[in-house]
Order: sequence, then structure tokens, then C-alpha cells
Amino acid sequence: MELTAAHWMYLIGTCIIILTMLLRQNVVVPSIIVTFLVGWIFTGSLTTGLQSIFNASLVAAGELFNIFLIITIMTALLHSLKSLGTDKQMITPFQRVMKNGHISFWTLIFVTYAISLFFWPTPAVPLVGALLIPVAIRAGLPPVGAAIAISLAGQGMALSSDYVIQIAPTLTATAAGVSVGAVADRAFVLSIITGIVAIVIAYLTLRKQILPPSNEHLTNWEKLDQSEEQLDETAETLDTQKSKYSLLFAILVPLTFLIIIGYMFLAKFSDIIPSVEGGTGAALIGGASALLLIAASMFKNPRTSLDNVSNNIIKGFLFAFKAMGPVIPIAGFFFIGSGELSGRILGITEGDSPTFLFDLVV
Repeated sequence: MELTAAHWMYLIGTCIIILTMLLRQNVVVPSIIVTFLVGWIFTGSLTTGLQSIFNASLVAAGELFNIFLIITIMTALLHSLKSLGTDKQMITPFQRVMKNGHISFWTLIFVTYAISLFFWPTPAVPLVGALLIPVAIRAGLPPVGAAIAISLAGQGMALSSDYVIQIAPTLTATAAGVSVGAVADRAFVLSIITGIVAIVIAYLTLRKQILPPSNEHLTNWEKLDQSEEQLDETAETLDTQKSKYSLLFAILVPLTFLIIIGYMFLAKFSDIIPSVEGGTGAALIGGASALLLIAASMFKNPRTSLDNVSNNIIKGFLFAFKAMGPVIPIAGFFFIGSGELSGRILGITEGDSPTFLFDLVV
């Protein structure tokens, strides 16, 4: 094995991307430029270098579309549940538990982690925050404590392992050419260990700032004039709470997901059911969610259910591409380092495909 100029360009590009991330800048442009340079240097053709920019994104989009699809379906389901008022119905019982700041801190963590595992943190965090943060602050938890709890549980533990939907493990496994299940299992263990350590440290740091329950905490926090916004939210709340089926789906949706999780764990740790790993698990959750989406729309309004399902799916796709769109050119650059995908990007036969990343590792 001999390292070529293209290998060193790939290594330099990786370092540039990491440095750009450390500077908290967007890495899409560096990924595109370095993909072009690697393709040009390796093939010696400027035309192929230009084509590699498009091909890298095209290959990445094909490899990652299952991720876009599961985000779409889960987001569409969440929109459908919102129309019934089910999203609030699922969280409201936890408000009664939040008697003081200490309980509120751990309640925020539990609820955020559980919902983020199934609906992904990006749409789940605003839902939990809007409904439970005011209650937590009134109970005596400082606002920064609520923010820390939700961030560590949602964007921290839930997203880093992503054990249910398995978007993050799929990204890693696809780029590395390994089993999604193996990555997911190890990421889950790491997320639990680091998450618990971080959360305990955060609680020990915050516990002296937790105050006795008082409405004054919430009043001091809400200083901005939001009368018009509150009227809009009240109107929306009245509209969504009118459905008599909100409680039904508040029970049905979590129960369905719990059954699926039980099925997946049984398949993993016993021989009774065939193993469910990686994309198979995500497909199982996605299929069940699609049926729940249709059912929720039918119960909301049978006459407009067909249009509502379609509109919610469109909203889901918009959110998916907004959240994951920038990942495509970034993944395209890292995919060019994989021997399984680089040939399709550079337009060469599979036997001659370079393995920039693995050659550099060796």
C-alpha cells in the first residue's frame, strides 16, 4: 500500500473540517471543496473532480434517505398528534409530579430522554420545554437548570446513542462500513455512562441554586410582553383540546412504541424472534408510526384525513431536509474515503476503488 497525494489531501481535508467545527463554523463548504480536490488529484481530471462534487452528494443522499424518511414519518406523526392535543396529554401528568426544583430536574431529564428517543430531540425538546419548563421554574428550578437538564437528556444522551430510530449509528456505520447494530450497542453504553456522569455533576452544581416553589420565579422569568403570542397559543390550545380522542392516542402511541421496544429487545436477547437490527428496527418503528399517523388523522376528521396525512408528510419532509440537508455534502466527503462507495463517486470500477480513510488509518 502506498499513500498518494490524494490520500494526503483527504487527510488535510479531514483536519480542515475538524478545525472548522472547533471554530463553530459550518463545514458544508469545506466538505464540497475538499471533495473536489480529492477527486481531481486522484484521477488527474478536472472534469471528474467537478463531477465528484455532485456524485458524492448523490451517493450520500441514496445511502442516507432511510434517515430522512424516518424523520419525516415521526415528524408527521407528531404534527398529527398535536392536532388532537395528544402531545400535551402525554406530558401533562408529569406536571403534577413536579412539586419542587429537585424533582423537576429529574422529571425533565426522564421525559425529554424518553420522548427524544422516539421523536428525535429536535422536535421533542421544544415540546417538552414549552409545557414543562414553566412548571419547573415555578417549582424552584433555575431557568439554566431546566436548560441543562433538557440539553443533556435530549441533544446529549438521546441523540448521541439514538438507539431506537438509529439515525446517528447508521451515519457512523455506513461511513465506516460496519454493522449498525454493533455501533448502536456501543454508542448506547457510552451515552448512558457519559450522560449519567454529566447529569449527576450538573445536579450537584445546581442543587444549591434551587429555591422553594413560588409563582414569583415564573413571573420574574417572563418579563417580555407576549400578550399577542399568548392569545394565539390559547386559541390553538382550545382547538387541539377539543378532540375527545386525545387521551386514546396518548395511551395508544406510547403503548405501541413500548411493544415495539419489547419486541426488539426480545429479538436481540433471545432466539424466539429473528434478530432486528439497524434499518430493520427503524423500518418497524416507521411502519407503525405511519399507521398511527393515518389513524390519528382519521379520528381527527375523517372527511379531511386524506389531505391531512399528505400535508403532515410534506411538513415532515420539509423538516427532515431542513435538519439533515447539510449532512449530505459532508457525508459525501467522508464516503469518498470508503472503498465501498468511492468508486461510485469517482466513476471507476469497484476493484480499483481507493480507500483513503482506511489506508491512512493503517
